[in-house]
Amino acid sequence: MDPIPLQLGFGLVSVGLLALLLVVVTLWQSFEIVDAYEKKTLTVFGEYRKLLEPGINLIPPFVSRAYPFDMRTQTLDVPRQEAITRDNSPVTADAVVYIKVMDAKKAFLEVDDYKKAVSNLAQTTLRAVLGDMELDDTLNKRQEINAKIRKELDEPTDEWGIRVESVEVREVNPSKDVQQAMEQQTSAERRRRAMILEAQGERRSAVEQAEGDKQSNIIRAQGEKQSQILEAQGDAISTVLRARSAESMGERAIIERGMETLEEIGKGESTTFVLPQELTSLVGRYGKALSGSDVQEMEGLDGKEFDADTRKMLGLDDIDEILGQIEESAEMNVEELEKEAEAVKTGDAGASIRSADEVIQEMDDEEADAEVETEN
Repeated sequence: MDPIPLQLGFGLVSVGLLALLLVVVTLWQSFEIVDAYEKKTLTVFGEYRKLLEPGINLIPPFVSRAYPFDMRTQTLDVPRQEAITRDNSPVTADAVVYIKVMDAKKAFLEVDDYKKAVSNLAQTTLRAVLGDMELDDTLNKRQEINAKIRKELDEPTDEWGIRVESVEVREVNPSKDVQQAMEQQTSAERRRRAMILEAQGERRSAVEQAEGDKQSNIIRAQGEKQSQILEAQGDAISTVLRARSAESMGERAIIERGMETLEEIGKGESTTFVLPQELTSLVGRYGKALSGSDVQEMEGLDGKEFDADTRKMLGLDDIDEILGQIEESAEMNVEELEKEAEAVKTGDAGASIRSADEVIQEMDDEEADAEVETEN
């Protein structure tokens, strides 16, 4: 077999394989696949051409390059920074920054590494913001710190096609000496508050106890007053009822008293008795009442009632009026006591409860009036 045609055949096969391989590589380099959450910048011979959208994109082979940019919100950790506050207190703080690429072209052309640039800018801004605040503000005004840092980052990042969505300061820690002093201050403040609360509790307890004693004394004085008033009223009613009973007895009581007198006279040794005319007339009346005898009635003895002086002394003409006044006074005193007791229950001592001296004074006055009525 001739070796020349054989070598020529192998050469043609090799050329065909190389051509096929070249076609495959060319086709592979002519397509760029972009994910749904990103965009890519395309350069041809190092010159920016356009942004490649998600999907399959046709590009010039071998002379093109694509740079991906994640279009989702990204998180950047800001390393812990040391700063001196405005009142010369050292503090350390770290933060996290949330950013999003809004313009991939600017992010590609305006800044070398936008993540590193934003992180460095956030570090310097954090130190500046903390240094412009006092220690207490750095510990308490976390939202204000976040807002200031975000405001400082907005302008330069806009030029890079980056939007700062939010900034969160995670921790702000003072130095150990300051922390120890703060703990001592907090402990002292808590002890002070505990002492104040204890003193307030004791004072409130003493006030309530004094108020309770006051109300108890007032109620006791009112009870004693009402008891004395009722006792005086009972004596007055008893006297009036005795007088009314005496009036109802009338002449019969006088006759019986006269007979008792005659019985006492008869027990004496004397045999001669001088009887007044009125007594003999009463004896005749009494005998007639008992035996129905025809004892002759004497003129001038028809009256069976007390004379004017006796009725005035006994108060017989004013019995109904006295009883009405006593009942009305009792009702008024009972109603007043109920109102004052209700006021004590509800705690409105200042509006409805009088002082103990006034109650006792009023009790003495009413007792004196009751005694005068009783004597009359």
